[in-house]
Amino acid sequence: MTSQAHKLLTLTTVAVAAAGTIGAPAAATPNPGPAPAGPCVQKMAVVNNAGFVLSFAPTTRDGVATASTDKYPINQYRILDLTLAGLPANTELRPVVSAVGGDTVPGNTYVSFCANGQTATYTATGATLDYTVTLIS
Repeated sequence: MTSQAHKLLTLTTVAVAAAGTIGAPAAATPNPGPAPAGPCVQKMAVVNNAGFVLSFAPTTRDGVATASTDKYPINQYRILDLTLAGLPANTELRPVVSAVGGDTVPGNTYVSFCANGQTATYTATGATLDYTVTLIS
């Protein structure tokens, strides 16, 4: 066997070994867990761009909700100052939106609480039984 043929055979063997046994199930990938929180903010806002009246409550990863907003219609928003909730720094929260006569939907991204004057703004879009709550800034 030539030196070049030996190198090719060695590379092929390494490639097959790295790929695993042919026909064998792929190794399961570990569950990465919850996504890390987004920006660190002091306030949370939800803009109502949906076709219903809603309210929201900032809620921790453990499911603990802070005080909720009042109910407000389309084309309005509410801002909650999270310092009033007495949360420890770096608590991770997201808004949980409740549609009047519809579903309750959590925001797509958690943010961390810190007293820095910044605001996390989400938008609610859709209809009472099919809507999303998305972090926009």
